Amino acid sequence: AGAQQSATVANPVSGASPDLLPHFQLEPEDVYIVKNKAVSLACRATPATQIYFKCNGEWVHQGDHITQHSTDRGTGLPVMEVHIEVTRQQVEKIFGLEEYWCQCVAWSSSGTTKSQKAFVRIAYLRKNFEQEPTAREVSIEQGIVLPCRPPEGIPPAEVEWLRNEELVDPALDANVYVTPEHSLVLRQARLADTANYTCVAKNIVARRRSASAAITVYVNGGWSTWTQWSGCSTSCGRGWQKRSRTCTNPTPLNGGAFCEGQNVQKTACTTLCPVDGAWSEWSKWSVCGAECTRWRSRECSEPAPRNGGRDCHGPELDTRNCTSELCSHAAPGAEDVALYVGLVAVAVCLVLLLLVGVLVYCRKKGGLDADVADSSILTAGFQPVSIKPSKADNSSLLTIQPDLSTTTMTYQGSLCPRQDGPAKLQLPNGHLLSPLGAGRHTLHHSSPAAEGADFVARLSTQSYFRSLPRGTTNMAYGTFNFLGGRLMIPNTGISLLIPPDAIPRGKIYEVYLTLHKQEEVRLPLAGCQTLLSPIVSCGPPGVLLTRPAILAMGHCVEASAENWSIRLKKQSCEGTWEDVLQLGAEPCTELYYCQLEAQACYIFTEQLGRFALVGESLSMAASKRLKLVLFAPAACPSLEYNIRVYCLSDTQDVLKEVIQLEKQLGGQLIGTPRVLHFKDSYHNLRLSIHDMPSSLWKSKLLASYQ
Repeated sequence: AGAQQSATVANPVSGASPDLLPHFQLEPEDVYIVKNKAVSLACRATPATQIYFKCNGEWVHQGDHITQHSTDRGTGLPVMEVHIEVTRQQVEKIFGLEEYWCQCVAWSSSGTTKSQKAFVRIAYLRKNFEQEPTAREVSIEQGIVLPCRPPEGIPPAEVEWLRNEELVDPALDANVYVTPEHSLVLRQARLADTANYTCVAKNIVARRRSASAAITVYVNGGWSTWTQWSGCSTSCGRGWQKRSRTCTNPTPLNGGAFCEGQNVQKTACTTLCPVDGAWSEWSKWSVCGAECTRWRSRECSEPAPRNGGRDCHGPELDTRNCTSELCSHAAPGAEDVALYVGLVAVAVCLVLLLLVGVLVYCRKKGGLDADVADSSILTAGFQPVSIKPSKADNSSLLTIQPDLSTTTMTYQGSLCPRQDGPAKLQLPNGHLLSPLGAGRHTLHHSSPAAEGADFVARLSTQSYFRSLPRGTTNMAYGTFNFLGGRLMIPNTGISLLIPPDAIPRGKIYEVYLTLHKQEEVRLPLAGCQTLLSPIVSCGPPGVLLTRPAILAMGHCVEASAENWSIRLKKQSCEGTWEDVLQLGAEPCTELYYCQLEAQACYIFTEQLGRFALVGESLSMAASKRLKLVLFAPAACPSLEYNIRVYCLSDTQDVLKEVIQLEKQLGGQLIGTPRVLHFKDSYHNLRLSIHDMPSSLWKSKLLASYQ
């Protein structure tokens, strides 16, 4: 070959330009050998007298070249094009040492020019993927990443994705894209994305498929809104009403979790029974009058109709003719007229004297407010304070000097530490929270109904009073100054203690304490939460107190940190309920503190408002105290006898409500109320009657228990 080169260079082809170096119009390019097929390399140069290939530094034999000569029509210069073939065996000879490459060298009379190197590689694609996608279950709107690392190959494999054997095109779906590492990414999972996904790798040699990965997009269930409360189950007496919700917002799909919590809620309701009126016995006959008649009367009062019952039918007055020495058909004389006038005058005088006596009695009793007690009586032993004389026009405030001989001490209980020092709340010797003696220290609500109505009328002008009950049965109220005092709702265990100096000097507040029925206030409960105390309001809200007031109320929880998570809830000004304190946890605020005892809790707060104690069971050992109370008619006038069983929260306020209801129904308490520990076992409470003589009585229940 070298000799041929010399000869060729020494005798250039006629017509070649003597002063131009050859330049390549076509240079060899990188190629791949697929299986055992040889590849062809080509190059073309002008002006060129000779062209040869050199592969991996060695000249290719002249006989392996295929040469074509032509002339460039534009310049008239000679053009030479050369082809060679490279086989798989040639490449495999140097496999592992270096890559196989070839280069063209062109000659002219002016010198030589080399083309670019063209690499010849053996193409292949291995069978096994380095990483395949795996099946997954994801929640709706969650992101998904399906990894795929294709098999090793030359040239590198291109990757595409199939969804249920259809090509995934990111250009058509903005929710899908493929990363440079070939992973398929779904930004937010949709129900339509539930499918089998396959990673496909391909190059010029082969096409490989990964194992299919099943992607399941599930939807967790959500509760719908509660339906309206149903009507009361009974038309007379105590019954139940319920409401329900469904797990359809959304409905669980593809194995998603079902809704947690109850789908039915029940609450007690009471319907007053209608009582039909009945006549009393006739009175005795009157004396035969001047008109020769006598009469007798009766009243519709045994019983009187109430609660929509029917009135008595028949006459109320019965008259009959009679004869006696007084019977006369003559007109009354002047003497009779004078007698009647005298009797009327005497009656008017007696009425006036009675009114004067009542006014004098009321004026004497009006000097004291039945709902306000002196601070020194209610809180004997508080830190002594100087007392300003009361104004002349405010006779309802007592200003008796407190007992200055008693000593004071700081309360040493588990009161939450405050930033303003421990001396802010000075408590007396002895336990502050112990019940006060019968009426001697306790402020009972004993005002006449007219005063209660007047107080409610004054409060009703305020916006915060709109959510309070309109009656005064479950309310205590009073007017307080810096001396403080205590309010108590009788027979409920609910009281509010305002210590001395809690109200700034010179300020006078009208304070109320109210017990709410559960149906009056909407307290939303979530999951396994349950109400553990009555819902109590004290106010008015926004009152400025310089010391914490103490709100006491009962509860029905068997407290245990392992079984219960107990929270104190307070209703905000917007009407939403907020957790202000979690018992047993580190307090997040110093505005509230709650001391929980066996049957009562004591809330220390400087902000009055509406409070309730709510618990959530942490285990099936959590239990509430229920009180089992039985009432029945005092007599059995017919062949039927009804026993009314009440399962109540073990707090005084609920028992008081039932007793008031049974007084209206004429019921009688059977035995002593029993305490029942009701555990969170997800089972119903079942009631049945035992030891009933079958020969004397037959149960009307359709089942053996209710």
